[in-house]
Amino acid sequence: MQPRPLSGICVLDLTNVLSGPYCSYQLALLGAEVLKIENPGQGDLARKLGADPALNRQGIGASFLAQNSGKKSVELDLKDPGDRARFEDLVRGADVLVENFRAGVMQRLGYGWESLRAINPGLVYCAISGFGQTGPMSDGPAYDQIIQGLSGMMSITGTADTAPLRVGFPVADTLGGLMGAMSICAALASRAGGGPGRFIDVSMLEASVSAMGWPVSNYLVCEVEPEPMGDQNATAAPSGTFTAADGPLNIAANQQRQYESLCRVIDRVDLITDFRFADRESRKGHREELNAEINLALARKDCLYWERELSAAGVPAARITTVAQTMALEQLADRGFVSEVPFPDGSRRSVRVCGTGVQFDGEPLRPLGPAPLLGEHNHQLAELTERWTHS
Repeated sequence: MQPRPLSGICVLDLTNVLSGPYCSYQLALLGAEVLKIENPGQGDLARKLGADPALNRQGIGASFLAQNSGKKSVELDLKDPGDRARFEDLVRGADVLVENFRAGVMQRLGYGWESLRAINPGLVYCAISGFGQTGPMSDGPAYDQIIQGLSGMMSITGTADTAPLRVGFPVADTLGGLMGAMSICAALASRAGGGPGRFIDVSMLEASVSAMGWPVSNYLVCEVEPEPMGDQNATAAPSGTFTAADGPLNIAANQQRQYESLCRVIDRVDLITDFRFADRESRKGHREELNAEINLALARKDCLYWERELSAAGVPAARITTVAQTMALEQLADRGFVSEVPFPDGSRRSVRVCGTGVQFDGEPLRPLGPAPLLGEHNHQLAELTERWTHS
């Protein structure tokens, strides 16, 4: 395998819990050397988060293991003069610094952008926060759920009876992390071409609104305010969740030819010429009647049958799976999406973690090592500083 794209890039990771650690995990998978700077005796709060209380007590909670494989950990107190000097030595040799404190925290510590740039003019500094570093809300605390609510996504998740609903995973944190990683890579590319160091200000709120797509663009362009539609796609019909003999099935027949193919596969060609369903807008206007007709036909066979038949006919369709069923999909195994890495303290044989979903030259990006124990690399600090400074 070729060297990874970010091989040789040194990243200082001052992040906690998810948005920042997810960002730096992407950089680690891309080949960067990521050094977590953690508070002595405490570390990343994610060390105490996860479904296994025993792991949480050990400081290697599932949430931490999921986003920190392949990183190193050293403990530094940025309020201690000696540790501040050690930190500044690391900054001098770093390519990237990532943090996800509330806006203003780094400035109060004496490490705002101007101070860091004075130490290392080529540094790429990425700050991920709920609202960004400026604006009237910038100093407010924000967890993922707060951003989900303010972005509008909760207002359109669920049905008219159940909305607002929180999306079932921390999507705002994840989007903020992805936007940060993408922006860091862009800044590194610019620097490689002779550009300066950069200050990257990532707003989780703005990243989330940007990623919402149709609901936002329909409002901005057409002044049509979106409504919660449950499992149905507002842009097309039939497109949503349907019911086969053994459970729910997703079908997205968004194009006319897909709709006509669907009708043929389910042996309901009469629906093609029915005036209520003749074109996209007609089908959207008679969504409930059309869904009822399709469900009657789908009740004859199970989900897997329809998934195979419809997919073969060019109609996007698939079972709706649980997380456990998803992780057992042959598709993920074939692409090497899940990796096994050593368990940090050796008490177990290994732990499974996700990759990025991206392959380079036909190879998945796997973690280069386990998640670190708190302060596991304290003894290597002088060596790391020397190597980074002269790399």
